[in-house]
Amino acid sequence: MSAEIIDQANELEELQREAAIAKYRINHNAVSATHCIDCGDDIPELRRVKVPGCQRCASCQGDFELMKKQGRM
Repeated sequence: MSAEIIDQANELEELQREAAIAKYRINHNAVSATHCIDCGDDIPELRRVKVPGCQRCASCQGDFELMKKQGRM
C-alpha cells in the first residue's frame, strides 16, 4: 500500500469521526419542548434545563432510544 492511500484513508477516518462527534454534540441554545412529542405529558423543568433541546419526556426518550438501537425506527 502506498503512503498516499494510507494518508487518504486516515483523512477520511478523521472526517468521519468529526462528523460523528458533531452529530452528538449538544446545542446548549436549543429550545426544549414543554410537552412530550410522543405522549403529550409535561416535560419537567429540570429535564428541560439539563437536556437542552429535548423533545420527549425521559420515559418516552428511553423507549425511543431502545427502539432505535433495536432497528425498529
